[in-house]
Amino acid sequence: MAVYAAIDVGTNTLRLLVADAVSADRFTILHAEQTIARLGEGLMPSRRLQDAPSRRSLAVLKRFAETARRFKALHVAAVATSAVREASNREEFIAAVLRESGLRLRVIDGNEEARLTLLGVRHGLRLGSSRVLAMDIGGGSTEFILANGEAIEAIVSTGLGVVKLTEAHLKSDPPTPGELKAVEQVVADRASRLRTELPDLEGTALIGTAGTPTTLAAIDLGLTVYAPDRVDGHRLSMTRTRQLLHALVTRPLAERSKIPPLEPGRADLIVAGTTLVVTVMGVLGYDELMVSDSGLREGILLDLLGQQAP
Repeated sequence: MAVYAAIDVGTNTLRLLVADAVSADRFTILHAEQTIARLGEGLMPSRRLQDAPSRRSLAVLKRFAETARRFKALHVAAVATSAVREASNREEFIAAVLRESGLRLRVIDGNEEARLTLLGVRHGLRLGSSRVLAMDIGGGSTEFILANGEAIEAIVSTGLGVVKLTEAHLKSDPPTPGELKAVEQVVADRASRLRTELPDLEGTALIGTAGTPTTLAAIDLGLTVYAPDRVDGHRLSMTRTRQLLHALVTRPLAERSKIPPLEPGRADLIVAGTTLVVTVMGVLGYDELMVSDSGLREGILLDLLGQQAP
């Protein structure tokens, strides 16, 4: 048995996957977990990782490293995205991660994040040669990957992150119509440029990955406990997603937090995330979104397995 571990250090969520490698593109999951540590909290406008979220994240990463060691992982790949790559004090954080957990944190750019995400999405949904537009909605950035089978036609990394959008625009509880309009406008302005940045989208399927799409799928399915196998491949229509947005935005945070299976720490962000989904679908002309439970974390693992294969 060859055990490997992948860690995704996101702006909002830290994710761990420990797996037994069967081959370069097949694995059996031994352990999977995630924690919302919100590393990117308060990052803007100073572009500095703040003390409290950094400490929270370091504690989680130390625990993840201990878990990987307990499973006797041969290799551990730890990858950081938007919050760390944008931070002026990123080197301090990377050094602290190494000192406290023993993990060597690799900071990747938006293009590499998109490539790895596509690896995970394609593997999880078994997309084969399908032509798709994958949308990876993160806390600090949203990546769009246009791919035909394994071939990537275009990658666009945006600054549309749900933590950033929430902190910048959603101040009231529940958010006011004006605040929602501000989020919608920012997303629409950026999404409209995608029409020129991405080649022809005719015939593509829109796929959503990360916490916002998977949470919406779980709510739509009426799950009380999150079930990856049911969420993976679930389809959300534009009409249904608008209904979910209305149900979420009309409730105060305390009430919204009780909606199963909404994780603690995501209830305030789900409004901006759902607004982003609805707006992008509208601007790009998609009537449906397919949800992928697999994403960057799985892509990190698959990339690691590919590097270790003889």
